[in-house]
Amino acid sequence: MKKIILILAIFIGVSACKTNPFTGKKMLNAFPNSQIFPTAFAQYDQFLTENKTVENTADSRMITTVGQRIASAAERWLTANGYPGYLNDYKWEYNLVQDETVNAWCMPGGKIVFYTGILPICQGETGVAVVMGHEVAHALADHGAQRMTASYGQQIGAVVGNVALKDEKALGLFNQYYGVGSNVLGMLPFSRSHETEADKIGLQIMAIAGYNPDEAAELWKRMKANSGASSTPEFMSTHPSNDTRINNLTVWAPEAKAEAAKFGVTSFK
Repeated sequence: MKKIILILAIFIGVSACKTNPFTGKKMLNAFPNSQIFPTAFAQYDQFLTENKTVENTADSRMITTVGQRIASAAERWLTANGYPGYLNDYKWEYNLVQDETVNAWCMPGGKIVFYTGILPICQGETGVAVVMGHEVAHALADHGAQRMTASYGQQIGAVVGNVALKDEKALGLFNQYYGVGSNVLGMLPFSRSHETEADKIGLQIMAIAGYNPDEAAELWKRMKANSGASSTPEFMSTHPSNDTRINNLTVWAPEAKAEAAKFGVTSFK
């Protein structure tokens, strides 16, 4: 038992050794870029071989243009705030995939996919910038590695419980409730915090890139309308509710404009 507790303590200690440049807080991250990026890049390449990419169209070129502007803005912010070279290991890539799913995502290290299904909701370049800023922010804040770290921690907690509890009844109750409890009280709030963090970081980056942050709340109003009446209660979801996001983005938009002004950006697309 002492050995398991020691392993858990070491795991937690190692996981908190990296600082989030945007919040100044320690991150729950046990995976260095050198370990997680090659795996992510290989998975991304495999995905592209299995899905139809859209190439040499106005939409695909827009995705690349917006992505490059957002990545450049992120680098400007990081350099100005004492993190030069933070993006050295990132290999930015932007692809539009033919799929009616309303989604976009970014893998660790800057590998981004937009599905064609999200473009009607974006309604143009600024809407794409809202989504792109959010997805790039996930990569910048190492959210993928943090989720992996949290998942390992959850697994270790299950092992510790099963070793520590000798009473069969207590062990049965632990195994019955640990998974649900650790998800609802731990993993889901952790994921929602990442989504909220990515919304805020993304809003600042898109503003520095010259895109109007006021449009972020408008995009999420369209997302809400598209999702209809069916939605999962926020406490059971990996994402904040649409209303929460709309309210947050409305409040944060002036802050994003103020941040952009520090870089000489005062007019927006």
